[in-house]
Amino acid sequence: MKLYGISNCDTVKEARAWLAARGIGHRFVDFKKTPPTREQLTQWCDEAGWQSLLNRRGTTWKKLEPDVQAKVKDTPSAIAFMQANPSAIRRPVIESTGGLIVGFDAAAYDEAFGG
Repeated sequence: MKLYGISNCDTVKEARAWLAARGIGHRFVDFKKTPPTREQLTQWCDEAGWQSLLNRRGTTWKKLEPDVQAKVKDTPSAIAFMQANPSAIRRPVIESTGGLIVGFDAAAYDEAFGG
């Protein structure tokens, strides 16, 4: 299992602590050191939808001018934006044999990992 995110993100820390407390191993991939590829983003968007991957509540998005935000309107534009701005991806993103999980929700993790 791979957990993608940013090491100093509180939500990523919470997800990693949840997994560690249950003895669930994972490989952490830091977006700052290894940004997701266009292929990864395409796969994630195919599986979860670009709307769920794009973090519109974060400071990266909120700092943008409205005209720049308006240009992110479909999968190709969202992929290009997230590739250029990995901090705008909702975190964490977990790839596992059970599928893709975006964000941290203890109930969803319980269901996915039998926590």
